[in-house]
Amino acid sequence: MLWQPALPDEYIQASPADLRDRITARRKQLGSKLIILGHHYQTDEVIQHADFTGDSLKLSQLAAQQVAASGAKYVIFCGVHFMAESADMLTPPGTAVILPDMSAGCSMADMADYDEAVQAWDLLHASLTKQGFKGRVIPITYINSTAAIKAFVGQRHGAVCTSSNARFVLEWALRGGDTPLAKGEKVKVLFLPDQHLGRNTAAKLGLDVTTHTALYDPRQTAKGAPLGGMTPKALLDATVILWAGHCSVHKLFKPEHIHAIRDAEKHLPKAQQTRVLVHPECAKEVVDLADLDGSTEFIIKTLQSAERGSRWAIGTEVHLVARLAAAVAKQGVTASILSDCQCLCTTMYRIDQPHLLWVLDNLAKGKVVNQVTVNPQAQQLALLALDRMLKLSLPIEKLTKPATSPDPTESPVAIGQQD
Repeated sequence: MLWQPALPDEYIQASPADLRDRITARRKQLGSKLIILGHHYQTDEVIQHADFTGDSLKLSQLAAQQVAASGAKYVIFCGVHFMAESADMLTPPGTAVILPDMSAGCSMADMADYDEAVQAWDLLHASLTKQGFKGRVIPITYINSTAAIKAFVGQRHGAVCTSSNARFVLEWALRGGDTPLAKGEKVKVLFLPDQHLGRNTAAKLGLDVTTHTALYDPRQTAKGAPLGGMTPKALLDATVILWAGHCSVHKLFKPEHIHAIRDAEKHLPKAQQTRVLVHPECAKEVVDLADLDGSTEFIIKTLQSAERGSRWAIGTEVHLVARLAAAVAKQGVTASILSDCQCLCTTMYRIDQPHLLWVLDNLAKGKVVNQVTVNPQAQQLALLALDRMLKLSLPIEKLTKPATSPDPTESPVAIGQQD
């Protein structure tokens, strides 16, 4: 976690309404110099100030387009650190990308450290060589990773993926990536940092995940276990090597949450039963029990097109579910979160109105605080991995601006190729 200075009392003690009005005034003062991005997992208090809402990659791409078109100097990313890194890499030089609270990180991204990844790469190759493996290892990293991990992947001829396109990227890697397989050559994929997205995607490709995936845990390596807790045979047999990372939100959804719904509604006709829709960052046993799984975009579109009278239980972050449920209720669709637990992204929750006003007040004084920058060398390598993904991806749908005075009950913005 990066260090964030404590805010002065004037921000902490101000009322939500006062903060809202002061933020609105500062935004008007800064005008076209400023773009504010709001990730779907943000609270309504933050989303009301966003020029654009969506998921991480599309917001970064959109910021680059808008900066180029408007000449904006500042992009405030109401998200987490790796998202601001992506925006810094994609926006034109001279753009200041700002994270309102530098302690807003991502626990999943933090589970894949660059030095640990380099160590794993060396250990895996040493074991495979010793066992006579003839082939290559191609790395893939989920967009929810640091710029350093994206650079690690880019340097080793791998690609980034999102939850929307993970299947296409994994298929690309298994074909040999940018270099077609030679006769008799084999490929293994190192999938970072989310083991669940990797495992679920491998299963969708028809791989038996009990025999053709293996788990590398850097914490086990640190304790002295060889190969991150894998056996050499498990590594040799595996097609996909999963990194032992996970999303702290999506791991909270359990099979028993789905079983409880099924048991309570087993007397109802199938058409009247609640359908379960989850994100593929959930564990495989949850995804297997769900009726549907897919990216944030998929979840939004599925609910927006759902039949009147249908009922849905959603396994993803609570703020997104609450906004989506309020929106689809207007079309006669009932949606609620799958679990009663507080399934919120606690690091994303660090972004709030006091921090947003603080960075805006500093900008009004000509001072940039909390700027996120990526080392130029790391940026060059990371962009290689991003570019490989974009060449494989389906067309991205255009984002649209929310209304001038956003209504938190309005339908969330649908986006393409997202986490």
